[in-house]
Amino acid sequence: MYIIKNALRNITRSKGRNILIGCIALVIGLSACLALSIRQAAVSERESGLSNLNITASISMDRQSVMEELRQNPPEDSEDTRSSMKEKMSGMKELSLDELKTYAKADSVKDFYYTQSASLNASSIDAVSTSSASSNADSQGNNMPMEGKGMGGMQNQGDFTVTGYSSYAAMTAFSDGTATLREGELFTEGSAALECVINKELATLNDIAINDTITFTNPSDEEESYKIKVVGIYTTTSATDAGMGMNSMDPANQIYMSYEALNSIAEKSAASSSDNALRTQTRGTYVFENVEAYDTFEAQARKLGLSDDYTVSSSDVAAYEQSLVPLENLSTYAGYLLAVVLIIGGVILVVLNIYHIRERKYEIGVLAAIGMNKKKIALQFICEIFIVTLISIMLGCGIGAAGSVPLTNTLLQSQSAEVSTTQETGPFGNAGEPGGRGMNKGQPGNQKVSYIEEISSATNGRVLLELGGIAILLTLLSSGMAVMTILRYEPLKILSNRE
Repeated sequence: MYIIKNALRNITRSKGRNILIGCIALVIGLSACLALSIRQAAVSERESGLSNLNITASISMDRQSVMEELRQNPPEDSEDTRSSMKEKMSGMKELSLDELKTYAKADSVKDFYYTQSASLNASSIDAVSTSSASSNADSQGNNMPMEGKGMGGMQNQGDFTVTGYSSYAAMTAFSDGTATLREGELFTEGSAALECVINKELATLNDIAINDTITFTNPSDEEESYKIKVVGIYTTTSATDAGMGMNSMDPANQIYMSYEALNSIAEKSAASSSDNALRTQTRGTYVFENVEAYDTFEAQARKLGLSDDYTVSSSDVAAYEQSLVPLENLSTYAGYLLAVVLIIGGVILVVLNIYHIRERKYEIGVLAAIGMNKKKIALQFICEIFIVTLISIMLGCGIGAAGSVPLTNTLLQSQSAEVSTTQETGPFGNAGEPGGRGMNKGQPGNQKVSYIEEISSATNGRVLLELGGIAILLTLLSSGMAVMTILRYEPLKILSNRE
């Protein structure tokens, strides 16, 4: 108790020195609080966001690994490189529905649904034109990969993309509000009846009403036709990508029906012609309870027989991680700031305390001469430094906590604007892809990313504990040299050689 009282007395006696140390510690505390708050906000935002995220994933061919393998072991001739890549790609095939269902048996999978898509033309209606270039889409030889065969299997591209859904749950555009049913009803789930839902823009263009029939044709064989009844009309908020130059990519030309109905068309087409049969693509979607289940799914799928030629990806996780990029960048910069402030501040405090100990050398000699243990003398100096440092850092913490949220939000908005500009222009002035990942890794592609530009809280109990640890660290660092100096002083020499 005497040591603490004496330490407090010495603090009030040496106001100038302690105010100087306090100001330095205040700046350190303020900077550390802001830096730690930003870093903690990034961690909290990631954890809370992922815990509330509806996570879905799909399995696709890992084309990126194929190209990486060829880059690491390139053939001597460039022609061989192209032929090797073509051969490798042609050997890869889309997973069948049975295989997709097999991997859905993994314990981590909460739900599973699937879709089938095909490109069709229509003889009885006109497609909504995407751009002036779209009229040449067929003549330019736009193609679509076939199901179950290599990348070499192609067919002519139709004006309409017809998608068959295994269940209403698979129609995520309707569940997330992107699409809304305006007239009629949805097709019957699981029914093989040739019924469909079309876009209102397409219906308006062709004066189509509920219960009307549309005649669709195989792009590779116009003689092959299918009559499909319109049971519903929907609207969508999806934007048209005119740069694609293909009518089938226009949201207005998207036709929805049940998987069973579209599959019956595909089977009928395959039975009538093997060369010009309608080509389809099947895509399975796996639903997970949380991000931990998603992280374990790939390993479980590998045990169920999934080849290394395929990869598991989630556009949901990728898009959310992409939205965190500005906050993650800010967190990195905050870490650098924290390191610089601690190093510079620590060095200044060490120098000040060494200088202060030399000034109080005679006091140390007197205390040692009257019988006070050197360790207790050193402890008194440590208490002085710790009290001043702790109070100053707590003041800095209070100021930092009050300003951390508005300052972080301001910096976050600036960082979001910078990231958006960088990724829109790309490194060479071209349109860049967010995140720098390949599409098969869950990349959200060219979709507009909604970056996080605001946080609700930053400073919490963990930040306060870390600041307390910083106060102790600075105290030990700045008093370490002083303690070593005190322990080597000889009291009699100090008193006999008083300066």
